Amino acid sequence: MLIAGFPAGAWGTNCYLVAPAAGEECVIIDPGHQAAPGVEEALKKHRLRPVAVVLTHGHIDHTASVVPVCGAHGVPAWIHPEDRYMMSDPEKALGRSLGMPLMGELTVGEPDDVRTLTDGSVLDLAGLEFSVAHAPGHTKGSVTFRLPETSDVPSVFFSGDLLFAGSIGRTDFPGGSAEDILDSLARVCLPLDDSTVVLSGHGPQTTIGRERATNPYLRQVADGQGTSPGPRRGM
Repeated sequence: MLIAGFPAGAWGTNCYLVAPAAGEECVIIDPGHQAAPGVEEALKKHRLRPVAVVLTHGHIDHTASVVPVCGAHGVPAWIHPEDRYMMSDPEKALGRSLGMPLMGELTVGEPDDVRTLTDGSVLDLAGLEFSVAHAPGHTKGSVTFRLPETSDVPSVFFSGDLLFAGSIGRTDFPGGSAEDILDSLARVCLPLDDSTVVLSGHGPQTTIGRERATNPYLRQVADGQGTSPGPRRGM
């Protein structure tokens, strides 16, 4: 399997291109602010042909380049219906103005082809199977994507802004919920094998085993506690 990832834009949001191998079809995950040049560079470097864009949630730092990337390659974008409005109205999603200089750089709106993600579904894209789990808390429509373990590759979990190395996503934007994100951590993350590789929306790669042992939020839900242990990350 080939996974090419890079941080992009003002928020350093991780964008991933996932393919069975170089020279194959690929899926693009979370092309956010100023991600389009990095996407094109990775496509060229690895000789990849995109077939879809999939989005962990609707915040502008994860979706700002969806329109140009989908338009350039004629591919659909997949998003949970509860976050779809954010592509056209990013300021409402954050409960504040992003500011005119930044907004002037963004292509706000939807691509021509938008498709719906549902909890428990499996997307068969580019010869890969992405299991979708609805994981509200950071936003109402947050989802995660998981690729199954193979004989030579551990399972890979694209956690978006649900789980980070050492932290979790913030819940103080409209649609966020501390109760929901703790429930999502317990329901979606805790059952995963320790060997599962976690590729999140911000920050470095980690594993479920490492987070189970050291992440205060994952330890909190594993212990059945309900209070917040500290600050959270993400836009």
